[in-house]
Amino acid sequence: MNAQTHDEGYNGLTKNEPSLPAECYLTETAFQRDLDTIWYRQWVYACRTEEVSETGSYQVQKIGDQEIIVLRDEHGKLQAFHNTCRHRGSVLLTETCGQLRGKSITCPYHAWSYSLQGDLKRTPSKFLQKDFDPSSKSLFSVAVQEWRGFVFINLDSDHAPAIETVMDGKGLAHKNWPAEDLRVGHRFSKQINCNWKIFWENFSECLHCPGVHPELSRLVPLYKRSLMETRDDPNWKTNSVSQDPRYKAGLAPDVESWTTDGKAVDTPFSALTEADIERGHTYETLWPTMFLVGHVDHMRIVWLLPLGPEATQVHAEWLFRPETLATDDFNAAEVAAFATTVLEQDGMASEMNQRGLRSIRFQEGSLMAEEYEVYDFQQWVRTQWQRGAT
Repeated sequence: MNAQTHDEGYNGLTKNEPSLPAECYLTETAFQRDLDTIWYRQWVYACRTEEVSETGSYQVQKIGDQEIIVLRDEHGKLQAFHNTCRHRGSVLLTETCGQLRGKSITCPYHAWSYSLQGDLKRTPSKFLQKDFDPSSKSLFSVAVQEWRGFVFINLDSDHAPAIETVMDGKGLAHKNWPAEDLRVGHRFSKQINCNWKIFWENFSECLHCPGVHPELSRLVPLYKRSLMETRDDPNWKTNSVSQDPRYKAGLAPDVESWTTDGKAVDTPFSALTEADIERGHTYETLWPTMFLVGHVDHMRIVWLLPLGPEATQVHAEWLFRPETLATDDFNAAEVAAFATTVLEQDGMASEMNQRGLRSIRFQEGSLMAEEYEVYDFQQWVRTQWQRGAT
């Protein structure tokens, strides 16, 4: 093949790069390394703020083999702790969500009791040794941060940065969306049989879009050309003058939102710019946990939880104005049906990818020019591995 030229500002990889080794997606050893160096050190999405809005309301999130309690204390502050009693290590809360009966957390095994700030308050022992120090037996704390109505936790409490600093858009991509005021109208959850990294890599390229996502490629004409952005085209400057929608970013001219018929189900959010509306979908990504999408009439968050070397739980929530949800004829599930189809297709493609990696002959892949975001993600993973090893 002859060497090709490209316009200045081209996004694509101009040098062939190898993918991560196949073993990184297959073995228990590699999976444990991912947990130790990535999932136990990065921000992970936990829940919406409204799910822990009242004193004593809680959620228990499981990351790998770690269970984390997120709760609201009596002062209105969010707290997060390992779901582990300091006595002999029993879990404290056995349900995944709920409401504490009082202003304390009591171990169901031996009744050690903690304040909502995690301080040990009572034990059932009839005799406390002189050298027993209750102040040294507080629950193990976890970093927690509320951001735009979303709650995140970080097990590496002493080194957790402000969450905005590690988002790809620095938390500003959706500044024109009323994320805090929206409410969940529909949820989706599915286990897919692939490594969590495979799902992110699939998300990070559109080479698969025409074949895997025919419906989405009709809504987003650029995707028909296997491109995510206009500058993924090596001749983007030349083609920028074309009026063909396949050379433009955003939705097709007759499409308003990610719905089955392409029509918006509500008026556009009032602060959106013309560019926001024309684009039709605005993304913010936070590895390894989630991506957030702003549409003109709703928002959508998709997040992952790693279950094993070849298993990942994918969750999604669709968020709408409260008054929209209160409308008698509004059906959030119908709105979510289109993006659910896309997620199902992504899951199928990711499982197909995972199965092929088991070949004893396959050692590593070769990234194409359009897979520059796959390369960025894999470089980020390599960096976390290296940091975790030091």
